[in-house]
Amino acid sequence: MSEADASSRQSALRHWISRRHGLAPDALDLKLAADDASFRRYFRLILADGQRRILMDAPPGKEDIGPFIAIARQWAAAGLPVPHVHAEDQAAGFVELEDLGDTPLQCCFEGSGAATTLAWHDTALNLLDGLQNRAASDGLPRYDAELLGKELDLFTDWCLGEWLSLAPPPDWPAVRRQLIETALAQPVVTVHRDFDAMNLMVVDDALHLIDFQDAVAGPISYDLVSLLHGRYCRFPAERRQAWVEAFRQRAIADGRLGDPDAATFQQWVAGMAAQRALKVLGIFVRLTLRDQRDGYLARLPHFLNHLEDALEARAELADFRHWVSTTLRPAMLDRLQAEGISRESVA
Repeated sequence: MSEADASSRQSALRHWISRRHGLAPDALDLKLAADDASFRRYFRLILADGQRRILMDAPPGKEDIGPFIAIARQWAAAGLPVPHVHAEDQAAGFVELEDLGDTPLQCCFEGSGAATTLAWHDTALNLLDGLQNRAASDGLPRYDAELLGKELDLFTDWCLGEWLSLAPPPDWPAVRRQLIETALAQPVVTVHRDFDAMNLMVVDDALHLIDFQDAVAGPISYDLVSLLHGRYCRFPAERRQAWVEAFRQRAIADGRLGDPDAATFQQWVAGMAAQRALKVLGIFVRLTLRDQRDGYLARLPHFLNHLEDALEARAELADFRHWVSTTLRPAMLDRLQAEGISRESVA
């Protein structure tokens, strides 16, 4: 969005919210709270009586606030912790929301091995249980083979093609097919689609869900993977496997899952983790090249590590993992160094 467009949008937002609260537009205490990887922006409004609101600006034609509004109300009715929607103007792309504060979950982490970090992940997993048990997946878009494939193609199109000028390995079509099949073999539940720490807000020692407008009906392991292979922590295999097994047992007990054995479910999770890591590598490059967003390239090695961790558990993908380690990794690190991002800063 150009500076002029951003200024015009903010002026329109000021006039909308001033009419809502009977205030002069110039008298509003309105400050930018956060940008987003999309075209959405968020502002914090402090009213005269001290109440605070978050205002979402989602430009029509680029963003649709309809799914966010519908899901927020459905999940709230199901007893899930989401921000209250005070008002919306769908034609203008404005939403007035409850302010959940400034503490996304990653602010509470103290390193991957810290007891506090592990405890917060346990809390997040409990919230995920609640989301999958309470939020109906009826009416949500399907996380089908077409969508899974489009996400995988972001890796070959953007990370390999546009950025590295690197051809995919000969077995890529088979890898792509196997990862899609692994995802489609799983029970279908409501999937937040970015159940990472940055979208879990800490309010009075409890977690609240945000940024859920892209929710779909899809594989039971996807949100589990988003958390355990997230952008802020990299856990040892034993720790991840223990969480996965505990999740499997809870899901069997409450009926979300049939009765896959532990090895099968671990394979499902590993395949889903590989799919998501490949998607993220592609998205982060696209955000950099197409959308001119800063800071994403330095995160690529973290998700490359997640990719290799996931592939290690899939013996049939050993050749692809070898290519990732011997071809993709050195090509990526060399390109990052050429971009002025040192190997030390991304190790």
